[in-house]
Amino acid sequence: MTKATGATMRRIQAGNALSAFGLGFTVPYLYVYVAQVRELGASTAGAVLAVFALAALVVLPFTGRVIDRRGPLPVLGVAALLASGGSLTMGLAGGVATVVMSAALLGAGTAVMQPALATMIVWCSTPSTRTRAFATQFFLQNLGLGVGGLIGGQIVDESRPGSFTLLFSIEAAMFVVLAAVAATVRMPRAPSIPGAMPEHTEAGARGGLRVLLGHRAMVQLCVLGFVLFFACYGQFESGLPAYGTEAGGIEPATLGYALAANTAVIVLAQFLVLRFVERRRRSHVIAGVGLVWAVAWLIAGYAGLGHGGPAMAAAAFIATYALFGLGEAMLSPTVAPLVADLAPEAMVGQYNSAFALVKQLALAVGPAVGGPMGATLHAPYIVTFVLFSLGISVLALRLGRNLTAVQDRPSLANASRIVRRHRPEQDRARAGVRPGRGPAASGRHRATAHTGGCPGSP
Repeated sequence: MTKATGATMRRIQAGNALSAFGLGFTVPYLYVYVAQVRELGASTAGAVLAVFALAALVVLPFTGRVIDRRGPLPVLGVAALLASGGSLTMGLAGGVATVVMSAALLGAGTAVMQPALATMIVWCSTPSTRTRAFATQFFLQNLGLGVGGLIGGQIVDESRPGSFTLLFSIEAAMFVVLAAVAATVRMPRAPSIPGAMPEHTEAGARGGLRVLLGHRAMVQLCVLGFVLFFACYGQFESGLPAYGTEAGGIEPATLGYALAANTAVIVLAQFLVLRFVERRRRSHVIAGVGLVWAVAWLIAGYAGLGHGGPAMAAAAFIATYALFGLGEAMLSPTVAPLVADLAPEAMVGQYNSAFALVKQLALAVGPAVGGPMGATLHAPYIVTFVLFSLGISVLALRLGRNLTAVQDRPSLANASRIVRRHRPEQDRARAGVRPGRGPAASGRHRATAHTGGCPGSP
């Protein structure tokens, strides 16, 4: 990675942290704000959350093609300003129509940011550096969400609507700063994807969805991604809390500790896990995540039995979320970079957007299925998601069969590059020694694997 590329990557990661900080600032309090502070009722609050998710599903199918044709920078800037407008109007909204419109703007803007930022990371990385770049992105996302939620919690006061207006105004300002950061970024040409710049992409992007659906490995990865997000993230805010409170008698405060444990494991373990992951096959790492999450669901099942008392149930529930965090830390350097490595040069944005769409679908279906099951069908709920977790392992191993060696283990990209050492015959000729004479006459040309340096170096 060159000095210029490194500087660009740092700005991209700073923008990623800002967007996460802004979301963490307000999203946890959106329901309370609409239902109680603005006194619009629980049904309106539910509709606002639904619109927030649906807006993402509406815009993501079109986002990738625009990114590939126009580049991620203008898309990110427009998305950030759109989200800023949605956040500001949400803080000032007093009626149903206004809060719904604000939720649509905020949901659409934040959804478009994901593939735009991911494509920027791809353009500024190589297969060998991409794993660490996406791990850093995930680390900063969780750090931003955690810090934003913590600070936001100190500002909000249900008895003072003005505190929520301040909260949404600060979030709007963060998105404006993100747009400003995007405006200062100058995207370098990444040697790993020489045709990925906008001027080269239009011809290659015409295939669109047909090309993507004809790519067997990408289709398998999308199916795997849906199961991943459905079995984990889709249960965080509905199924697992419902199961914990109904079956295990978990106190609401314990849910906060469990989410804090999840974030803490990600933040503390991300780069330790990265060292383990970088030299291993991505398909095997994802299969390992399935096993870790299966154990997590079994521990959650134990928490619901109630045999060890409230304290033991609470500890088991917190351990469940912590294990989910460990699995997430293993996924961040594997799944997102794999999407990028599977994408054709002209379709990086479309592949990132397609995978983001799969994620949003899973996050929409997950709570709808998990919430009622977790609240009423306790044993079937645990069994179902243990099986889903084991299914992740099976799907990951099957995906591995359709990946190239470098796609599955990107560390091989450096090891496969060959450089030439000196030729003894040429050295001797320059010194005036005739071939076939002297102790080095039998020297032969040798080639060795080059494991360091910049792409394209001799």
